[in-house]
Order: sequence, then structure tokens, then C-alpha cells
Amino acid sequence: MWPRLMRVRRSGRASGAVALRLLPTAADCKQCGQVRYTKPARTTAPRQTVGPLSNPLPHELVMHRVGVIGGDGIGPEVITFAVSALERAAPGAFEFDLLPYSSAYTAQHGRSLPAGEFARWRSAYDAILFGACGDPAYPGSSFGRDVLLGARTNLDLYANIRPLRSFDHRVSPLKSDENVDLVIVRENTEGAYVDQGAWTDKGTPQEQAHDTILATRSKTERVIRRAFELASSRLRREVCLVSKHNAIRYSHGLWREAFWHIAPEYPDISARELLADAAAMRFVQAPEAFDVVVCENFVGDILSDLGAALIGGLGLAPSANLGDGSLGLFEPVHGSAPDIAGTGHANPLAAILTAAMLAHHVGEHDAARRVSDAVYEVAKSGPKTPDLNGKSSTQAVTGAVLARLG
Repeated sequence: MWPRLMRVRRSGRASGAVALRLLPTAADCKQCGQVRYTKPARTTAPRQTVGPLSNPLPHELVMHRVGVIGGDGIGPEVITFAVSALERAAPGAFEFDLLPYSSAYTAQHGRSLPAGEFARWRSAYDAILFGACGDPAYPGSSFGRDVLLGARTNLDLYANIRPLRSFDHRVSPLKSDENVDLVIVRENTEGAYVDQGAWTDKGTPQEQAHDTILATRSKTERVIRRAFELASSRLRREVCLVSKHNAIRYSHGLWREAFWHIAPEYPDISARELLADAAAMRFVQAPEAFDVVVCENFVGDILSDLGAALIGGLGLAPSANLGDGSLGLFEPVHGSAPDIAGTGHANPLAAILTAAMLAHHVGEHDAARRVSDAVYEVAKSGPKTPDLNGKSSTQAVTGAVLARLG
């Protein structure tokens, strides 16, 4: 029997930390003739897709159910504080279930998830909040690949949304007058990460290795449309395609053709394209020139981390994994940072911003705005963790955010 459910209760501490209580799984309860897990009653009104980042429920009193995976390293720490921010910004609006998955769980059980878990998520939750993966105590663990890549594929979360916004020029390598306010829309299910290829004739002069970069027209078009829809909700209203179609002629050529086929459908949105190497240079030279950037998986992976460096590092970089359904998976992109796990030095702001994206997704727009504004104020003029050249603890930074939430 292993625990899954969590109820979040306020601890009364100034930091806003929460106390967690583990309960048995639904399957375990069924074994003893009881079913203690039931999905909360929903309003009968259908979901509507409003904007590229949200599939909001009607604005009524409704509890949003969120599956929480702390994962490895600093993940459980920062996700706990992200939950605190949602509790403070929207009291009673969320119910959180703590899921036990991690590299340690994978090693103990011989699998990263129970059979049918992705299907259960789809029916049980409005969102998944994920911490981090990667534990040096379990080298070669399949946890991250099974859960993150598995969720993207099995739940068809094809759009990886990564907003990047300047907070404090003192923690950025850019000049103080350069402002970053852009969003990278990265295709999440294809590209170079489909794990198709071969490595042959090892140890011989004929040794070869190759990987497939996969692009299908329908999946490419849907993420490009997602980028244009996102741009329509922003002030700049521009989409830039980034590719290497000059060298990767077939898959990136398909991206270019699909982009210019779709662009006329959005006459009020400016469209342009850059080669990936030129875009990387322009990210550094003139990041303020970008609004929404759309690209395939591999290119987006690189550009999003480069963009994070421009605003002060991965400790300020949230992300969302979204599809056309109601369920989304939300994760800060900083990784597990095992060297600082448990030291109280982890930056919680990316996780809290990720929680704000989650709130927006489920229709808690006011809470999302308040959390984002509070993080912006703290990052600009409040206490800072060591990664931002400060000396404050994870708890102190979170406390400053919560204080601004009232």
C-alpha cells in the first residue's frame, strides 16, 4: 500500500509552508471495501477554450483538483511553496493530491507510474503540478522520461509554453535598458526527441549513429496556430518562426511551409521567420524585438534556456505543457539541483510563477494575476536567493510573496 492523496492545511507559519497528510490510494481503499476518493462534483456547463493558455471553468464557486508531483531534488521544496501561493491567492479554490512519484519511487517499485495512471489523471484532475526530476542517487533512472515525456505523449500535451519576462536588470547579463517580454511556444511531441534512430557497427571504422527529426503536417500546424492565438492576446501581436530549414531541409522545411500557409489566417498578426543561429544572436542583442516565438522541439529547448539566462536564470522560468483538452501539466524548468536540495537555498519563484500559469489555465484569472504581480515585485525589490546574488532562504522569499498576496 502506498500513499497518494494529500490535503493541504495551513500551518500558521509566516512562511506559508503547508502541512501534508498522506491518505491511501483509491485502489487500496477498494481493497478494504471503501472508496474514499471521489472526484468533486462539477458544474454541468461545458468547458470553453478562451485564449491559448486556458480552458477555464465557468466563474462559479468550484474546487479545482490538482495532482502534485514533487519529484526529485528541490522539486518537493519549491512545489510546496507554490501550493502555498495558490492557497493564499484563492482560498478554497483548489484541492491538492500529493502523488508519490520520484526516482526513488521508480527504483523501489520497478516502474515510474502504475498502469493506467495517465488515463486516471485525465479524468481526476484539472492540472498536474510537477517539481523536478533527476537524482544522482539513482543514475540512469527512467522517472523523468516516463513521467514528463510520457505525459506529453499519452495526454497529447503538444504545446510547451515558456514565458520569459525581465524582473531586475541587476541579475541579468543584459544592459539595463533592454526589456525581455516574450513567450516561446515549443512543439512538445515530435522533432528530434521521438527517440527514433540507430547506432550501428559499434567499435568499427564503419560505426554510425543517426536520429530522426519527425515533423507531421497536422501536429506542426496545430502548434503554429496555438502560437498565433497566443499572439492575438498580447500587445505586440507578432509571431516569429525559428528553424534551420536551410540545413535541415525536410522536417524544418515542412515547418516553414506550414507557418506561411497558416499566417494569412491571422491578418492582424505580424509574421516573420529567422534561422535558429540568427535568432540566438538576436536573443542576446535585441531580446525586446521578440514577442511570440514558435519552433520545433529541439530548437525550442535550446532557445528557452538561453532566454531564461537573459532574465536572471532558470529560477525565474515557469512553463506549461498544454493540449486541446482540459488537463495541463505545469513545471518550473530549473531541474532538480541536487547540490542544494534540503539547504533552504532553492529559488521558489519559478515554481510559484508556474502555479500562476496553472491558476490561469483553470480559470482563476484574478489569482493568477495577483500571484504573478507578487512574484514580479519580490524579484524586483524583495529578498533574493543565492542564484540571484542574494542571501535569503527559500522560505524568506516565499514569505515575501505571500505577504504581498495578503
